Amino acid sequence: MSSDFESYEQDFAVLTADITGRIGKVPKLVGDEKKQMVANVEKQLEEARELLEQMELEVREIPPQSRGMYSSRMRSYKQEMGKLEADFKRSRIAYSDEVRNELLGDDGNSSENQRAHLLDNTERLERSSRRLEAGYQIAVET
Repeated sequence: MSSDFESYEQDFAVLTADITGRIGKVPKLVGDEKKQMVANVEKQLEEARELLEQMELEVREIPPQSRGMYSSRMRSYKQEMGKLEADFKRSRIAYSDEVRNELLGDDGNSSENQRAHLLDNTERLERSSRRLEAGYQIAVET
């Protein structure tokens, strides 16, 4: 039975490596290529979930005295799966941010514009403060 589990482990390793590579490519693609890549990654994530289920069934059939080692491996594989799903979600969010910016006509310079506006307002506030202080000094002197 452990040979089946080890076979599943190898399949899982190959599959997760492929998923990781594809997740890294998602934000860099555009249009239909990106949609197709997202669909492929979703399909591969589903395959990985099914593979984890098969591995879990194999662990249940292993004798109790050696089950602990396989159970700890399963926990690490589940954590890895969770990390992959989170990475995929982040890459899709990056994708949706790009689409949103494209639709709204936001060219990415808005933060620079906001910073320039903030600096202008800060300078104006400093000038006004200096005038008030000068006026106060005049009032005190008289």
